[in-house]
Amino acid sequence: MEKIGVTRNQKGSTMSGIVLTASVRQNLLSLQSTADLLSTTQNRLATGNKVNSALDNPTNYFTAQGLNNRASDINNLLDSIGNGVQVLQAANTGITSLQKLVDTAKSIANQVLQAPAGYSAKSTVTSAIAAGGTAANLVDGVTIKAGQTISIAASGALPAVVVTIGASESLDQLNTALAPGNITASLDSANKLVFTTANDFASSTIGAITLGSTPGTLTFGAVVAPVADPASQTIRANLVSQYNNIITQITTTAQDASFNGINLLNGDDLKLTFNETGKSTLNIKGVTYNAAGLGLALLTSGTDFLDNNSANATLTKISSASTTLRTEASTLGSNLSVVQIRQDFNKNLINVLQTGSANLTLADTNEEAANSQALSTRQSIAVSALALANQSQQSVLKLLQ
Repeated sequence: MEKIGVTRNQKGSTMSGIVLTASVRQNLLSLQSTADLLSTTQNRLATGNKVNSALDNPTNYFTAQGLNNRASDINNLLDSIGNGVQVLQAANTGITSLQKLVDTAKSIANQVLQAPAGYSAKSTVTSAIAAGGTAANLVDGVTIKAGQTISIAASGALPAVVVTIGASESLDQLNTALAPGNITASLDSANKLVFTTANDFASSTIGAITLGSTPGTLTFGAVVAPVADPASQTIRANLVSQYNNIITQITTTAQDASFNGINLLNGDDLKLTFNETGKSTLNIKGVTYNAAGLGLALLTSGTDFLDNNSANATLTKISSASTTLRTEASTLGSNLSVVQIRQDFNKNLINVLQTGSANLTLADTNEEAANSQALSTRQSIAVSALALANQSQQSVLKLLQ
């Protein structure tokens, strides 16, 4: 037998030692070990973790903590990435609306081309005398000579043009030479040579005419200005007003296409960070797509849309603006795709990191439940074994009674 200890009472007297047999002591140690294991198992079942602190498993604990910290850092970036997606979505919505407005402006400009002519009479200038030649051959050597030049100065939308008369210049050949100046030539009933502005340039007045290089006797009278058609000009003035309303909306729409204070269509830039170190970024350069940024401007009633040339000039600018918007839409779409891909990647990476952390620290509840059951059974057996080990002492006690 073994004496397990000697204690003193409060008065300092020695208490009798408690003596345990070897079998009792062994069963007691086994019961204590089982209780410790059962406590550990129950703690794992309660917390769901097999590693709750660095004391349990330093390597797994700190590795899991690092994985969780990285997952948390990346998760914090998801908010800014999500905001970036919305900024791009707002810009894309703005581009779509701007494209519709530009298409509307284009429709208005096309209406000008379909409207009645803005002038009842175009600008003309007529020779003072009849030409000696014919439509087949204007050159007669007297009124019109071969080699002489006819210079028409630039005026309004009409460019300057210089024509050199050939040896047997026909009316068709003269018209071909005058085409760059948007002027046509004809012979009236008195065989006088008449210059007239082309239909698309009806609002322009023919410039001054100069005859040079040994000209013939043919001269020209005063230039006649075009005569506006009031009814048609009223229609065109209304179209100018409609067009200007659209241009104003283009500017305000571009200014309103913002999210969280960032507007990629009003000159703002966007920088997105995709990883916790800040080394993976995307810089998106903003543009200024108000009316001026798209090359569009307000028109002036009484000056613009007076004739087809004015409408065609506006249509050219509108087509350029439309091309610009489509190019930017493609760029935004590409950037949006990149951001969404990185957003999904980060979400998946967070899941991978958290799963890795869980694999290092989480307990297998099925295994721990089975352990708890087995340890409970072992504890019961240990208690019974301890009771059996004490039977010999109990027998002695009965003899003494």
